[in-house]
Amino acid sequence: MLSLFKNKNSGSPGYFPIVTDMHSHILPGIDDGSPDVDTSIALVKGLIEIGLTHSIATPHIISDMYRNTPETIQEALDNLRNALADEGIDYSIDAAAEYLMDDQFFEMVRQKQKLLTVKDKLILTEFPWSFPPAKPEKMSFAIIIEGYTPILAHPERYTYFHNDYKIYHRLKELGFLLQVNILSLCGYYGPAPAKAARYILDNDLNSFLGTDLHHHKHLQALQDAYNSTPFQKLLQNKTWNTELQNN
Repeated sequence: MLSLFKNKNSGSPGYFPIVTDMHSHILPGIDDGSPDVDTSIALVKGLIEIGLTHSIATPHIISDMYRNTPETIQEALDNLRNALADEGIDYSIDAAAEYLMDDQFFEMVRQKQKLLTVKDKLILTEFPWSFPPAKPEKMSFAIIIEGYTPILAHPERYTYFHNDYKIYHRLKELGFLLQVNILSLCGYYGPAPAKAARYILDNDLNSFLGTDLHHHKHLQALQDAYNSTPFQKLLQNKTWNTELQNN
């Protein structure tokens, strides 16, 4: 179900390294991503233009901000699927979630509540933005012991890791699969996340790529990268997320 970037025309200037996106906020009206169905449709059209065929949308689940549930996510997914069908747009879309690893999340894990997975037992997770996790080994253990494998979203964007890149090696050792944002590689978030993202890729620590698409500015940056020779050279030798590709 996912091949984040796949060579449409091998070696051509139009190369983009995924066909399935496993991290985005394109479901309408349930988090800080797309506010409505019309915006979601426009974002999907933009993804199609750069060669994508499938998205696994991952709306936030954050206890004090976005209290999404499997039901609210399914409703938004159904609304978008129906709208795409009405427009005659051939694009495959599924949904999981991006879980902030907060107290509520670990309570869900302890209670063995069903978690929304990217595929099989893969779940997309994120750390808090303002402070580093005190004991990431306990966090990964609590997830793995329940049979899940945590994907850590955009590790390159956590500024508290930028002074010591050894943490990326440590996180992988603890069982986190690292997912770099394509926008980081584009330089969208600035030079520090871009540098960290390249370190993660250069040291073979990355398992997945994602757009983390929220809005039209993100889409424009992705479209600009699509035509960027340096970006093509950085990623054109590898196809990502093939294990998540639709069968």
